[in-house]
Amino acid sequence: MTLRNGREFLAIPGPTNVPDAVLNAMHRPAVEIYTGPLLELTRSLLEDLKHLFGTRAGKTYIYAANGHGAWEAALTNVFSRGDKVLVLGSGRFPTLWGDMGAFMGIEVEELPFGFRHPVDPAAVEARLKADRAGDIKAVLMVQVDTASSVVNDVAAVGRAVAAAGHPALLMVDAIASLATMPFEMDAWGVDVAITGSQKGLMTPPGLGLVAAGPRAKEVHRTAGLRTPYWDWTKREGPLHYEKYCGTPPEHLLFGLRQAVDLLFEEGLEAVYRRHALLAEATRRAVAVWAEGGALEFNVLEPRSRSNSVTTVRVEGTEPQRLRDYCSQVCGVMLGEGIGELNGKGLRIAHMGHVNAAMTLGTLGVLETALGALGVPHGKGGVQAAVDFLAATVPAPVATVEPHVEMTRRAAVAE
Repeated sequence: MTLRNGREFLAIPGPTNVPDAVLNAMHRPAVEIYTGPLLELTRSLLEDLKHLFGTRAGKTYIYAANGHGAWEAALTNVFSRGDKVLVLGSGRFPTLWGDMGAFMGIEVEELPFGFRHPVDPAAVEARLKADRAGDIKAVLMVQVDTASSVVNDVAAVGRAVAAAGHPALLMVDAIASLATMPFEMDAWGVDVAITGSQKGLMTPPGLGLVAAGPRAKEVHRTAGLRTPYWDWTKREGPLHYEKYCGTPPEHLLFGLRQAVDLLFEEGLEAVYRRHALLAEATRRAVAVWAEGGALEFNVLEPRSRSNSVTTVRVEGTEPQRLRDYCSQVCGVMLGEGIGELNGKGLRIAHMGHVNAAMTLGTLGVLETALGALGVPHGKGGVQAAVDFLAATVPAPVATVEPHVEMTRRAAVAE
């Protein structure tokens, strides 16, 4: 018996569901790459990416690459072999970014915070103050770690770097956070920020996006790891194809343009609010389920649980059984546990092209799976999510349709 016939959707933290409007925007013929409308498309995207990253002073770059490509672009453009970086090890992905740097000949020091805790800005400030020789060239961190679902306070880390009086660049991975929560590159003192197209930006995988501030651009001039494909200077050449170091990824650009338009049409503050509400609804459900003892939040501090993905530890049963039931029986794909939680957890994504029906549907399917598989859990998780949204999201102001008003007036006249 299966209930999965119908439209399947992803509740995994990337790639996320792609809106029909974005798919439709990509369903068109290729265009010529040297002149014509593609030039304006590139110009508009580079400009609008500044708005999304929260920078006026920075420059933006678009790569035919995934998020790991954006990592490499950031590293090669500001470092030389032997430079030292401080990696803020909260979760899994900052460590992987540091590993990439080590492979390229960068000296990496990790300040560990574990898989369940956010970065401590005070520890960052103390380490930078101790670096009297100024050996640390940059601090690497993520805003949201996709594996652990920890959210880090980038603004507080920026203040810590400034308080230390240290010249290190602040480089931030916003892959799992951009367009799901605020990001203010200039205001927070971020020198390099990166993201990918496949999460909050609701576009298929394949675009790595980078923003570089003035201090990063200055360091870039003498960076020894620069290569032709990633190089910022070459991508600022006068010819259109130079902005992509070759043929532009046209159809992904068509899709990204439509996705950004959708975000601006909704309004970024409304986008952030939507993510916050759906994330909290998810957390309300998980908190109830956790009363049964088999499920537990990975992130221990409630304030450090992200609005884009919720990672859940599972005890006493194989998480894959839950994922298989949700997918094979109900048509909802949950994210698997990765890193420290490989085979020990699952991830519920609530980012990008997602609404209340999709989130409540995902929670309903997961609660069904818990019951069907006999996993101990507190009852009423979905109801807790519904109650939260009902109490938090007000009904729209009532409007009276013209024909209803005419009927009312006629009745009064009689």
